[in-house]
Amino acid sequence: MKTPLKHLLCALSLALAGLAGAADYPDKPVRIVVPYPPGGASDTVSRLIGLQLSQRLGQPVVVENKPGATEQIGAGFVAKSRADGYTLLLASTAGLSVNPTLYKGRLAYDAQKDFAPIAQLVTLPSIVMVHPALPVRSFDELTAYLRASPTAVSYASSGAGNPSHLGMELYKRVAALELTHVPYKGGAPALQDLMSGHVPVMMAIGPESMPMAKAGKLRAIAVTTARRSAAYPGLPAVAETAGFASFELLHWFGLLAPTGTPPAVVALLNQHVNEILQEPAMKAKLTELGMEIEGGTPQKLADTVRRDRLKWEKVIADANIRVD
Repeated sequence: MKTPLKHLLCALSLALAGLAGAADYPDKPVRIVVPYPPGGASDTVSRLIGLQLSQRLGQPVVVENKPGATEQIGAGFVAKSRADGYTLLLASTAGLSVNPTLYKGRLAYDAQKDFAPIAQLVTLPSIVMVHPALPVRSFDELTAYLRASPTAVSYASSGAGNPSHLGMELYKRVAALELTHVPYKGGAPALQDLMSGHVPVMMAIGPESMPMAKAGKLRAIAVTTARRSAAYPGLPAVAETAGFASFELLHWFGLLAPTGTPPAVVALLNQHVNEILQEPAMKAKLTELGMEIEGGTPQKLADTVRRDRLKWEKVIADANIRVD
């Protein structure tokens, strides 16, 4: 047998084997690895999607929490898992678009090469929150107040390199402000100090902070989207303020598999996820949680990962952000 023909037949037999495996998929439980502790937004989304996915696949879909090191533990685990569609990753902006710059050369995974995108799930806008004693009621007034301050005003974040940190650094750059960063170990302690008045301003994830604003403990003045958010229709978008037309801070969640997962499996999961996201009950629940439905093709998620990596790479470099 001539070599080219032999190679062709080998490739064909491998392709047919992959199709056969995909036709049987799934024949055992599927797990979604969440790189954060139970109870957070990523965990909630995974369990909501997983429950519906289980019904469609006819197999249990189990959420497995592997928190630590800003998604590095969970993402590293999935990157090294078998590419058979039975181990999936719930990833976010931090794990795939920010970590490659913050931890350059130190990650146990390659965000661009180790994962096969399945679908973007939702985006979570942040809310510009201020302490109620601060004499501002709009984003424009906040910017004027910060510019007029004789000393650098402090702002809180849920950790160095976190979206709440990067968003404020982007704000500083666009508005030419002098601000002092006060990082916390998580959103809860940061919001606690914001409510106590130890720091006056923060860009906080909506689901975590809006209950405090509704209780009068914080004041919400804008949402960090390019247009008004369906989840927070009463809040103006930062982009409505003069000089901030291109400002946007969105935290997204996406579903991925290890690179090499059969395309037919990826396509099946993408189809189911998109159908689940369009179910009226699911849309209502996610909107109630302060999230905006995304969905779409695997390429859409790949493009989002790349676009945000380039965006935050520049912010990180300009602000000289470093983490241990």
